[in-house]
Amino acid sequence: MPGAGLILAIETSCDETAAAVVQRGARTLSSVVASQVATHARYGGVVPELASREHLRAIVPVVRAALAQAGIILADLDAIAVTRGPGLAGALLVGITYAKALAFAQSLPLIAVNHLEGHIHAVLLNERSVPESSPNGQSSFDTEPALALVVSGGHTHLYLAQPTQSTWHYTLIGRTLDDAAGEAFDKVAKLLGLGYPGGPWIDALALHGNPHAVPFSFSQIKPKLHLAGKPPRTKAASTAPIARLDPHFLFSFSGIKTAVLRYVELHNLRPEAEARHGALFTGPDTPASPTLEAALATCDAQTLDLIASFQHAVVGDLLKKTFAAAESLAVSSIFVTGGVAANRELRQRFTAESARRNFKVSFPTLALSTDNAAMIAAAAWPRFLARDFALPDLSADPSLALGR
Repeated sequence: MPGAGLILAIETSCDETAAAVVQRGARTLSSVVASQVATHARYGGVVPELASREHLRAIVPVVRAALAQAGIILADLDAIAVTRGPGLAGALLVGITYAKALAFAQSLPLIAVNHLEGHIHAVLLNERSVPESSPNGQSSFDTEPALALVVSGGHTHLYLAQPTQSTWHYTLIGRTLDDAAGEAFDKVAKLLGLGYPGGPWIDALALHGNPHAVPFSFSQIKPKLHLAGKPPRTKAASTAPIARLDPHFLFSFSGIKTAVLRYVELHNLRPEAEARHGALFTGPDTPASPTLEAALATCDAQTLDLIASFQHAVVGDLLKKTFAAAESLAVSSIFVTGGVAANRELRQRFTAESARRNFKVSFPTLALSTDNAAMIAAAAWPRFLARDFALPDLSADPSLALGR
C-alpha cells in the first residue's frame, strides 16, 4: 500500500464547494472552501438549483487550488473521496461526477463518505493533529466510544460512535422530529429581519440581551399511541425511524420557532423586523456586509432579549438531552460538531457542564465546524485502510442515513 496516505476529498452536499488534501486522516495539507452565502442570502435560504449551478462553476478551480495549496499533483494521490449524501441531489451529483472522472483518469480508488460521518471525523481530525497522536494518525479518541452530537442547519442527531479495528460504527441514539437546530436559528433570524445564515447573527446579538427575559421551554416528547409503533411522518423518517428511539433523546425545534413568531405578533415587532431588514440589506446606502454595530443600532432591548432567550433555550435543550444520553450510555467522551458547534454560548455551556459532570467534551475548530472537505478526507482514511472503495455506479443519495 502506498506510504504517503494522501487523499483528495470533495464536498458539495449543500452550498459550499470544498476540496482538501489530508494525509493519513490527520495532517491537513490544504482546505479550500468556496462559499455561496452571497448567492443565497437574498432568498433567506439555500435555493437548490442555484447551489448546483454554483458548484459547477467552482468545482474545477477549487480542486486545483487545493492541490496547489498542498504542493502536490494528482499523480501523488493515493485515493479520492467524495460526499455521497445526505444533501441536495443536484449539488451532490456535481461533486460525485467530478470525483469519479478524476478517479477514473488517474486510476485511483474512489471512497464514498457520509456527510454526517464527516462531521464526526472533523472532531477526530482536530484531535489527531495534536503532537500526542501516533505516527499512523491515531489518537486516544480512536480507541474509545463517544457520544456525538451532530448539530447544523440540516441535522440534529445523536450517535454512539464506536471504533472497531480501525473502522467506525455508528448507532443512532436520537434526532430531531422536525426542524434541525440550525434551521430554527436561520428561520428565527429571517423572522426578525436579520441576515442569512442566521446562526452567526443570533449568536452575536444574544450577547446584548437577557437570556431569561422570555421563558421559552421544551415539553417532553412522548410516543404517539395512535401510530402503534410506526414511525411518524417526519423529515427523513424513512431513513432514520423514530419509533425505535428513546423519546428522552428526541428533539423538536418547530415549537420554539412558532413561539418566537407568536411573541413577535403579540408585541407588534414585525414592522420593526421589516424595517431592520430594509435598513441592513436593501437600503440605498447598505454596505455589502452589514456589521454587528449596524444590526445593534436597529434592535431595541426587547428584540435583543428575545434573541438571547431563544438561543439560551435551544442550547439548553441540546445540552440537557446530550448529557442525559451520555450518562445513559456510560460513555466518558462527547463530540459536538456541525455548523451550530461554532456557536459561542453552546461551546461555553457544554464545556462548563462537562467539567461539572466529569465528561470530556471535544469540538472541531471553527473552520472545521461548517461544511468542508478536510473532514471528508479524515472520514475516508479508515475506509482506505479497509479497502472499502466505491463501485463504478456510485450515485448521490440525498437521504443517506448513518448508523443503524
